[in-house]
Amino acid sequence: WKAVRDPQKAVELFVRQLKLVGVNQRTLVLTLDAMDTDEERDMSLISFYKHKREKIQWAAPFHCRIQGDAAVGRGVTRHIISSAIAKLKQGFKMNFGNAAVTAMFEGETDHLVPTTSAVLVESELFVMAGRLIGHSLINGGPTLSGISLAVVHALTSGSKELATTYLSLEDCPDIDHRDIIGSLLKEEMTEEETSRLSSLCMEWYFPVPTKETNKLLLLQQLLTHAAITRLSAQIKHLKRGLKETGVWPLITSRLDVVPLLFPRESEVEITPQMVLQSIIWPQAKQSDDSDDSDDDLEAETTQVTGFFHQFLEEASSDNLRQLMRFWVGWEVPCQELKLEVIQSTGPNHMPTSSTCSERLRLPSHYSTYQALYADMMVCLKSVETGFGLV
Repeated sequence: WKAVRDPQKAVELFVRQLKLVGVNQRTLVLTLDAMDTDEERDMSLISFYKHKREKIQWAAPFHCRIQGDAAVGRGVTRHIISSAIAKLKQGFKMNFGNAAVTAMFEGETDHLVPTTSAVLVESELFVMAGRLIGHSLINGGPTLSGISLAVVHALTSGSKELATTYLSLEDCPDIDHRDIIGSLLKEEMTEEETSRLSSLCMEWYFPVPTKETNKLLLLQQLLTHAAITRLSAQIKHLKRGLKETGVWPLITSRLDVVPLLFPRESEVEITPQMVLQSIIWPQAKQSDDSDDSDDDLEAETTQVTGFFHQFLEEASSDNLRQLMRFWVGWEVPCQELKLEVIQSTGPNHMPTSSTCSERLRLPSHYSTYQALYADMMVCLKSVETGFGLV
C-alpha cells in the first residue's frame, strides 16, 4: 500500500492488511433495540465507540443487529455505520442542558469545524468521533465530508503553520465573530466595528488594535484562533481516536489519501450516471401462482424500469444518496446494483430492498410515473426508521 500509485488502491490494500491482523479477534457486535427512543439508540452508539479497545480489536470482524427488527446481515451494519457518521455532522439526540440535539461539528458545508463545547471535550466525545471515523474506514463505510481544509490539515499534518494557509473567513462558524474579523478587510472601519473588534480582541486575549496595527496580520491571527487554536483539544482528541483504530500509519505515510478520507461535499455527490452504470437491469419474473402471461409481465417490466430510469435521471444528489441507503444500506456506491420487477400483489405493494445482496424489488403494478415516484419518495423517507425488507 505504500508503493502503489493510486491512493484509493492504497486505502484498499492498507485496510485489507489491517483486517488480516484482526481476523482472529472476537467479533465486535453492536446491538441496538428497535423499541428504544432515538435518544437511547444514540447513547448506545456513543457508548460503543467510547469504549476503549486495543488497535487489533477495531480491525476485528464487525456485526450489527437490531433487536425487535427483522433486519439481519450486512445491510444492518451498513445502515448503522452510515447513520453514525451522519450524526457527527447532524448531531446526536442527547441533551447537555441547552439543546435537544448535540452537534459535534458546526459551520458551513466544506467549512465545518469541531464545536467549542468544553463538555464534549471533557466527555471525550471527540475521541469517540475519531474512533468512529477510523472504524468506518476499516469497514468500507462512508467518510466524513465537508470538514474545513484548515482543520483537516491541522489534524493530519500537525502543522498549525500549514493549516493556516488553508484558512478562509467561512471557517469561522460564529457569524458575529466572522463579521467582526471580516471588517479588518475594509479600508476604513466604523466606530461601532472598531469597538466590536476591540471587545473580541480582549475576549480572546489579543492586544487591542491601534492605528498602527497590521490589519491583515491581525485578521490571520484572529481567524487562526477561531478555527484552529481554540479547537486544539478537539483536534487532538480526534487524532487520538484515529490512532486507536490503527489507521494513523496510512494517513502519515500517504498524505495523498487524506482527500479521500475527508473529501469535499461536491466530491461525494452521487450522480444519476453513477447509479445507472452500476445497475443490473431486470429480466421479467413471474411468481409461481401468477395467472399473468409472460408477455404481460415482460411489458410491465419494461414500463416500470422505464419509470425508474426517469426517476434516477431526475433525482437530486440528496435523493440518490437516500436511495443508496435504502438499496444497499449506506451511501457508498456499489459496483453492482441489482434491480428486479416482481409480480404485484396489489396497489399497496411497495418497493422493497434486500440490502445484504444489493437488490431492489419494484412491484409491477405502476401504470404512471407519478405513482412510482410517490412510492419511491415514501421509501426514501423511511430510511432513518426502517429497512423495508433487509
